[in-house]
Amino acid sequence: MTTTSILDPVAERIELLLAKYEALVQTNRLLTEEIEAVRKERDSLQSRLKAARARVDDLIERLPANREAS
Repeated sequence: MTTTSILDPVAERIELLLAKYEALVQTNRLLTEEIEAVRKERDSLQSRLKAARARVDDLIERLPANREAS
């Protein structure tokens, strides 16, 4: 058996592992981008919720006092 034939399976495994590694790096990059987009959306929704709560609180304060007794 020659050295080349002994190393061929090892080289193939290394190439396969490198391909898998590159795919995982790409997947990780895409997931990181998706997480950032979801965080921005969450922050936007939290801000909108806070503004809506403030509007509702303002409307409650403007209700006539006699409505609270009913």
